[in-house]
Amino acid sequence: MSHVNRRAFLKAGAVAGLATVPGLARAVPRKATAKRCILISLVGGPSQLDTWDPKPAAPTNYRGPFASIQTKIPGIQFSELFPKLAASADRLAVVRTVTHPYAPVHEFGLQLLNTGRVFRDGPAAPNLGSQLVKNGQFELVSSGWIDCGIPIPVGLETKRPEPGGFAEQCKAVVELLDRGWQFLAVPMYHTVFDAVTWDCHADGGSLASTLGDYKDTVAPLFDSAFTGLLNDLSDRRLLDSTLVIACGEFGRTPKLNATGGRDHWTGCWTAFVAGGGVRGGQVIGESDAVAGEPKDRPVQLADIAATIGYAFGKEVPGCAGTPVTELF
Repeated sequence: MSHVNRRAFLKAGAVAGLATVPGLARAVPRKATAKRCILISLVGGPSQLDTWDPKPAAPTNYRGPFASIQTKIPGIQFSELFPKLAASADRLAVVRTVTHPYAPVHEFGLQLLNTGRVFRDGPAAPNLGSQLVKNGQFELVSSGWIDCGIPIPVGLETKRPEPGGFAEQCKAVVELLDRGWQFLAVPMYHTVFDAVTWDCHADGGSLASTLGDYKDTVAPLFDSAFTGLLNDLSDRRLLDSTLVIACGEFGRTPKLNATGGRDHWTGCWTAFVAGGGVRGGQVIGESDAVAGEPKDRPVQLADIAATIGYAFGKEVPGCAGTPVTELF
């Protein structure tokens, strides 16, 4: 005790005491247990209203065409397009107030999600995985519209999967974890042009994806593949030590556009976090009545990157975010 000053001792005692007070136990986060990470970029930017933050009481031109269903988290609903995720929601932490202050373009959001910072057209920042783990083998993706210097793992994502390939990727990443990989960055799509993706402008041209495509293709694919990934990790007893994050680079406009689609929106959207010591069955943040802005607890997109570092017990150099410690 001679080497511990009185202030430090009282502070430590106060923090320990909080954990025993009913209703305040969550003020002290559990220790993160991540040894591995799977970071899934939902390229194109899912519509928050038509996926995991529906607003059934909003006007028709905001709430969209889909009904809501109850999840396993009391009082929390998802879109009817995600019955498997709704049934597995007790294993997820749902972050409903992701936001960022930059222009609503794909590149800025992907940079923030994969590196923790925006570097525009300057020198590329290193991928999170290359800074957090020892066996991070990465290469740059320089073709297509993703030309913003984001490193991703060799031998998996560079296959440029066609729509539907995401399910195979989710199976493959579990095998790679078994072979010793520690960090896998998995983009669900590699382009938003002339392809069915989350980028639901419904403009009839090269960005023709619609909310109808969500119903027919995109949502069933993600609903099945992502829950299957969690099941595979759980069956192999890897989920507790593997942080799994699924997040888009932005959300979509709360109000439907003239063609019934939704355009880019950085004000508010939803992410999933599971495994790696994360407490499932919780919701971080609440959006406003039309899911356009955070009502409380905004989570900057760079905070997601900082949280990954926190889960590994490390700080991400140059990251502009702050860890979301209440996830743990």
